[in-house]
Amino acid sequence: MSLRPNIKHLTRIRSLSHHHHRPPPPPPPRQDPYTLLKEDPIQVISNLWVRTFSSPSDKPITNLTGFLSKLDLWVLAYQRTVAHVTGSFPARNTINSPTLSHLLSLRNAVVQGHFNWNMKTQIFIRSPNERPITQFTSKRKLRSILGSNTPPFQDRVVQEVLLMILEPVFEPKFSSKSHAFRPGRNAHTVIRTIRSNFAGYLWFIKGDLSGILDNIGANVVMGCVEKGVRDRKVLSLIKSAFGGPERNLVQRGEDCEKKVKRKVKKRNSTRKRILNENEPKPDPYWLRTFFDFAPEEAAKVPNYGNCGILSPMFANVCLNELDHMMEERIVAFFRPCRFDSIWKDSVNDGCHNPSWPEFVPASGREKTRKMDYIRFGGHFLIGIRGPREDAVEIRKDIIEFCDGKYGLRLDNTKVEIEHISRGIQFLDHIICRRVIRPTLRYTATGGKIFSERGVGTLLSVTASLQQCIRQFRQLKFVKGDRDPEPLPCTPMLYSGQAHTNSQMNKFLETMADWYRYADNRKKIVGFCAYVVRSSLAKLYAARYRLKSRAKVYKIASRDLSGPLRESSNNAAPEYSDLLRMGLVDAIEGVQFSHMSSIPSCDYTPFPRNWVPDHERVLEEYIRLQDPKFFCELQRSIKRRGLSLPQDEISDIVWDYKTLGVRSYMSNSEKETKLASEGVMLPLKLSKESEEQCNCR
Repeated sequence: MSLRPNIKHLTRIRSLSHHHHRPPPPPPPRQDPYTLLKEDPIQVISNLWVRTFSSPSDKPITNLTGFLSKLDLWVLAYQRTVAHVTGSFPARNTINSPTLSHLLSLRNAVVQGHFNWNMKTQIFIRSPNERPITQFTSKRKLRSILGSNTPPFQDRVVQEVLLMILEPVFEPKFSSKSHAFRPGRNAHTVIRTIRSNFAGYLWFIKGDLSGILDNIGANVVMGCVEKGVRDRKVLSLIKSAFGGPERNLVQRGEDCEKKVKRKVKKRNSTRKRILNENEPKPDPYWLRTFFDFAPEEAAKVPNYGNCGILSPMFANVCLNELDHMMEERIVAFFRPCRFDSIWKDSVNDGCHNPSWPEFVPASGREKTRKMDYIRFGGHFLIGIRGPREDAVEIRKDIIEFCDGKYGLRLDNTKVEIEHISRGIQFLDHIICRRVIRPTLRYTATGGKIFSERGVGTLLSVTASLQQCIRQFRQLKFVKGDRDPEPLPCTPMLYSGQAHTNSQMNKFLETMADWYRYADNRKKIVGFCAYVVRSSLAKLYAARYRLKSRAKVYKIASRDLSGPLRESSNNAAPEYSDLLRMGLVDAIEGVQFSHMSSIPSCDYTPFPRNWVPDHERVLEEYIRLQDPKFFCELQRSIKRRGLSLPQDEISDIVWDYKTLGVRSYMSNSEKETKLASEGVMLPLKLSKESEEQCNCR
């Protein structure tokens, strides 16, 4: 028998045994989270905003992984998430060391690609309201945790980080025609833009793209996202978020209605609900009531898989293609007419009256063909000045574009064409026109004044009273259609009079601010105040056993500010004495009890090329950072022979040093002396130039 195979076998065993007994590699050194907190997260995000607004909008961003590695951003995301959950924003110095270690573990898992969305068994960090698991968990409780639809707290932290990184990337690429789910833009900017830009249009196209957002695929969304971001790690993290549960466009509170089955209410089952120890407090009653007044265009919020708060931004990314297509159509559709009194030169020539209301003359046969477009979420509005055939053609182009781009075909019921005379309802406001015949006076060449009777229209934006009644009926504040009868406000049954009045006053203030730009603001807010005041009067009549609203108004006055008691007892102390001792709360009256106290409509002018304040500040900051701007400014100053304020200050300092305080002469004295000597004064900056230099 040969010894060679035995020797080979022995060497193999020795090598295996040697490899088996080799010590494992040492674990990586544990990082101290405090050493990684080096930068200000606000400054980091601000630099990203400046960088993205400075670069061309069609150029994608390739390096975003470095922002994911910054622990400072994760701390800021944790603070924002805690504020959303608990209602209070924690200070940075109050975050303890274990929480920072957990945030560091979560960051490492995301950067290294080990993070999974909606993973309830692998928790890196918990909410402050969640109790730590210190004992054995039963199978039933574990099954309920895994089967719940509530996403983990750590998912919201990752979403906040992605939102802070991606929002400045896509904001410069978005169209100015989009106003929903964006900073600095809201429903009020839509109403003001319509009032400023949509005067003179005859045909309106009102579109509903909710079906596109309902059934859009993840590949379409990722294709639109990849046009702005080319970072592989960020794209893979976003793509994995779309693999979650297929839930789209969920209404407020719809998930809660699906979780809990409604039980049959028993008699005397209305009781005050006691919150758990770590359970967050719900929104106050006035805020929940106002949320139920949300219009149809703003009642739904997109929700894709595990994207959460990123879903509205992704919806804007997808519909941004439609916005840019409509911007090109607006320029191509414009046909100016030199005989028309408005829009003679260009789309934004600014020859209109910047104040509102704008008078659009209706005389003359030849008209300028013009179109405008605005979008709020999944709903858009197009105004057309021209024949109806143009509106039909534009609707056809929109349907074909959505079919080719998003793979879904819209029917004519989702894209309706309406005339301005019928009134168009958008964001609970009715857009219509008022035909007026003013007397136009002008002066001829000889100085003679001529008067002429003109015909024109004014754009009117009014609040929909029927929609307001319908929403009050859903909240069980009123009953009936034509003559609504107020009902008692039963949800405030167990609250005191002071607390109830303060809650409803906040609701009325919010409603008055919501209808701030409606022409019939006094009427609609007065109706809301009447419903709320009558509802509270009926509630107080039942609570204090006064049998009728008339007795409530007699005791508490019309604004319900007088104290109400269940029975009159001479031995009981007076309300004024209790108020002075601090034993009762001050009762504030229900607001807007008189029409004179209701504010009028806000007719503040709104510029046509309006941009939010943060974008305007960014553009000015970027312009100031450009050295070419200062070179051109310096050349223009030297060319015109102007003097800068800095030069005057340096002259003053030099005169103080050389001549002294007593020998120093002011500018007025110098001018007087030079004028007496006959010396020409130097050219100074005009008022407009000084203001321009100061602004810059």
